[in-house]
Amino acid sequence: MSRKKKPRMEYRYYEAPEKCPVLALLGEKWVQNYGYQIDYLHFHNMMEIGVCRRGHGTMRLEDDVVRYESGMISIIPANYPHNTIPDIGADNCWEYLFVDPEKIFAVVYADDILQQQKILENINRKAFLGREEDIPNMKNIICAIMSEMSRKQEFYRESTRGLGLALMMMIARMNSNVGNAPEGLRQKNGFDQVRPALEHIRDHYAMPMKIAEIASVCHMSESHFRRLFEENIGMTPVDYLNQVRVKKACDMIRKTGYSMEEIAVK
Repeated sequence: MSRKKKPRMEYRYYEAPEKCPVLALLGEKWVQNYGYQIDYLHFHNMMEIGVCRRGHGTMRLEDDVVRYESGMISIIPANYPHNTIPDIGADNCWEYLFVDPEKIFAVVYADDILQQQKILENINRKAFLGREEDIPNMKNIICAIMSEMSRKQEFYRESTRGLGLALMMMIARMNSNVGNAPEGLRQKNGFDQVRPALEHIRDHYAMPMKIAEIASVCHMSESHFRRLFEENIGMTPVDYLNQVRVKKACDMIRKTGYSMEEIAVK
């Protein structure tokens, strides 16, 4: 019997501004048909926090399909497959924050790696989709961050870092007891098996890397890892590693003005 073919998966890379752990995508330019006629999932290198300002449709979170409407908030960990599919004819407007929790905790817990990992595990435990009124304190902080990133007044980076820390702690607290969290969606096992490889590549993409080394992070044989990775991600480990390196190089060229040759040396 042939093995069931996994759907296509797309990796999307984002980079937070310098000295700030948050990238904000705000305003009317985000009125669009996000997942219309797109049948594949995607995942990010950063946590995605979305606020549905207008519209309705369905959201795919790994294998779960849930309804969304105006006034709902989504919290999706890094490396979590998902997609937003508006209803036909619906005018959708989402605003997004892409957050780098590791950048936040690297400052707060600079000398306590174990505490960093403990909180990050809670933050990345599951995705959430719920109504604003279910999480009023979290909603207020999200809106405050969006306001700071939109207005960019003096000390907005410092303010955003403080608000971001408070937000991450709220998410970690909400996820600390998965069974009692409001309408949360547990992460599944299929994609989770190769998730350590994605994190290893994210942290060490600039170093020489063999597939056997990446497979060992997932505690798998190389052949089993190659098969499972391609089934879940939709590309080979080598293709994924090269994609991460190219996107990071393009970002460095844009920010620094270095040539491709200089980036390759670095």
